[in-house]
Amino acid sequence: MAPTIAMPFVQADPQSHHQNRGQTDEEEAALRRRNEELERELKRSLEREEKMKAELRKTWNRLRIAEEAEERLCSQLGQLEAEAVDQARAYRTRMLALTDQLAAAQVQLQSSPSTPLPAFSSF
Repeated sequence: MAPTIAMPFVQADPQSHHQNRGQTDEEEAALRRRNEELERELKRSLEREEKMKAELRKTWNRLRIAEEAEERLCSQLGQLEAEAVDQARAYRTRMLALTDQLAAAQVQLQSSPSTPLPAFSSF
């Protein structure tokens, strides 16, 4: 069996109906104004949302560009570090060769008879 709701019977009074109609018109006007206000607020909210989406896209693009730049810089830094290591090795090799030459020259000087050394000019 379907549920039922008991409604009291109210006899229509023409004067109260007119007053109720006035209240209804005022309520309806208030509701319309409120509805218009809510629609304006919704429109502003949607505009703010679109602005935020656009700003988010811009920020996302800047982040992507920054990440790509970081990757390029890291790659360049790695290449520079490898080049610095190569240069340090070449410098060390050159220093060892010069040290060996100097040691050989000292040995040769010590083994040869005493001869005056040429004068070296200072820089």
